[in-house]
Amino acid sequence: MSKRHTQKHKIDRRLGENIWGRPKSPLNARAYGPGQHGQRRKSKLSDFGIQLRAKQKLKGYYGSITEKAFKRVYAEAARRRGDTGENLIGILESRLDAIVYRAKFVPTVFAARQFVNHGHVQVNGKRVNIPSYNVQPGDVISIRERSKQLTIVLEAVQLAERDVPDYVDADHSKMTATFVRVPALSDVPYPVQMEPNLVVEFYSR
Repeated sequence: MSKRHTQKHKIDRRLGENIWGRPKSPLNARAYGPGQHGQRRKSKLSDFGIQLRAKQKLKGYYGSITEKAFKRVYAEAARRRGDTGENLIGILESRLDAIVYRAKFVPTVFAARQFVNHGHVQVNGKRVNIPSYNVQPGDVISIRERSKQLTIVLEAVQLAERDVPDYVDADHSKMTATFVRVPALSDVPYPVQMEPNLVVEFYSR
């Protein structure tokens, strides 16, 4: 599992975009990359550079998944029938930590991974502590009874900066969420443009 603490804010600064759309992003105050050379004019990216950047942005959005794990997700997306880019988004959005985040049980994708790891989440009544667990349409995700009053949960459900998408049916009074369906790229409320087609091109080289 990749570890991110204060360094996670450098992800959006390095990419030059507030990829989670958070008001506390340092990019809002310093719209340039980190480090002493961050304000230098950037040279034009090559096709490879554009593809790499698209991959890093998508990988970073989901809690900076490790390269090994992300390649496994891509391989599964390529194996399935249909558009590989759409499959890739569908698999990423079917992760347990992604759904916990979408349901607004936690404020960030990083918090979602830790929340699942610490055993606060159940799927269909059974505790699951694997963030990458593949949730199926119709599965019910719930917060364990003893975890429902945690400050992080109570504050997250009140956040006004994002809404629960329509492919997740969340009931904050019961702290449950049903994964309604696997979303398409156009359904996912990314704050910035994601380009899974470029990720496919990157791995297809």
